[in-house]
Amino acid sequence: MEFSVSPVALSCLVFLFLITGTLAQNIGSIVTRDLFERMLSFRNNVACPGKGFYTYEAFITAANSFPAFGTTGDNTARKKEVAAFFGQTSHETNGGRAGTFNGGYCFVRQIDQSDRYYGRGPIQLTHRSNYERAGRGIGVGQDLVNNPDKVATNPVISFKTAIWFWMTAQDNKPSCHDVIIGRWRPSPADRSANRVPGYGVITNIINGRFECGKGRNGAVERRIGFYRRYCGMLNVPTGNNLDCYNQKNFAQG
Repeated sequence: MEFSVSPVALSCLVFLFLITGTLAQNIGSIVTRDLFERMLSFRNNVACPGKGFYTYEAFITAANSFPAFGTTGDNTARKKEVAAFFGQTSHETNGGRAGTFNGGYCFVRQIDQSDRYYGRGPIQLTHRSNYERAGRGIGVGQDLVNNPDKVATNPVISFKTAIWFWMTAQDNKPSCHDVIIGRWRPSPADRSANRVPGYGVITNIINGRFECGKGRNGAVERRIGFYRRYCGMLNVPTGNNLDCYNQKNFAQG
């Protein structure tokens, strides 16, 4: 059978390839239902407060709202981003036994709920300012400020806030996305603070104030453990600079 491709269609394909490094692939081509279930097999355990909340369908729906997420670069780069995202968020929601790195996505809500804008969802979104920015970023305006519990009751919104945080640079912090795909170039201030490209600076972006620049500690080790597990499942290298033990956090300049 013969077929022809119009110049316009061909141009669109070339443009898609240039910006994503791939043709007509989406996040679901890497994060299949089977992989999702194997990575997060503990999440529906009866011991998990979030049992039944984090679904594959919700993840895919949310991820498809961010076309560059998990689709940028070659296959290795795309898989590393998936491993890094789930590595960090699995630590944030971990409910498994120490050292197993299979207990991710067990929790939806932060245990300490003394603040109205306590941590919710895969990234454990906290602080009013983040709820406000996330709401604007995912197109729901002030809804999350007025009703922050939407992040803990609507799984699509929950995943969207996590991916929004992942994809968005804030203040002097690069986006986690730009770091893991190799786009971020540290400034002189970053280099003097020992913030160099690698998984470790993503930990610094997410929770550097409490975990980075404090020497070896269990929280950072657990983040690395999840990441290594997922890189193994996806058959990709972890890269270098996995920890932030000697990095100043971004608030320190």
